[in-house]
Amino acid sequence: MNPELLIRSAKSGSDWGPNELAAYNITMEPQDAATFFEVDPLPEPHVPADMLDKLEAEETTDLDSFRTLSAMDLAMSAAPSEESAVDDFVVRVFDILGYTNRDVVLRTRKDIEFVICGMCMRAKTDVCLLKNRSEIILLVQEDKRHLEDRGDAEAQLVAEAIAAFQSNNKKRFLAGIDPVLDVLIPGIVMIGTAPIFYKIRVTKELADAVMYGIFPQTPTIVHLHVPSLPRPYRRLSEGMKPLDNRRITLRCYEAFKMFIILK
Repeated sequence: MNPELLIRSAKSGSDWGPNELAAYNITMEPQDAATFFEVDPLPEPHVPADMLDKLEAEETTDLDSFRTLSAMDLAMSAAPSEESAVDDFVVRVFDILGYTNRDVVLRTRKDIEFVICGMCMRAKTDVCLLKNRSEIILLVQEDKRHLEDRGDAEAQLVAEAIAAFQSNNKKRFLAGIDPVLDVLIPGIVMIGTAPIFYKIRVTKELADAVMYGIFPQTPTIVHLHVPSLPRPYRRLSEGMKPLDNRRITLRCYEAFKMFIILK
């Protein structure tokens, strides 16, 4: 079907799915680690040694590792009737890896105004990083489809990136600063404690197309990387628990940090 003929309607970010990606000329392209992170080999993670050497939280000797591994266990064992603990785990990972500092703070469950097809809707991110407590520079969306029927996390993440672009430019305008015409917004989809990393380049053309509900002629290619783990078919059940999985994943997080430091 011609994507230009797909229906475009005012939807919140949480209602986005494959149809919206096709309707706005957005495609996904997986990349290997060296290409995606633009570094080879991946850097060693700057974390306490216990994060790499101790399987269980109870074996750790430093408090940060204990808290992070405890949060990981809770995220992997949440009851179906409870709210997921994955967001809490992401918060701990970002803190222990140094994603946050005096200039970059963390928010959970932040609502972002999302203008689509001429209407003001909302896009709600699970976790995001804010530069100077204002500019959204990284997004995290949990994929809950393995737990319940809860939409398409990948499409939701893209919607949130477009909403962040709109919101950041609105704040720049109100501050008397020129808006940006394109920006790379890094994002992560969490499947349990297993992340998939995304680089989403949002342009004014794409943001305007969504705002007015039209088909953008220039395609948007979202690059993504799924960490290469020793037992890929156990990615969901194992997550970051095994030490070999944990080291590989933490190296990816360490390399991904570059895309927020450069902002």
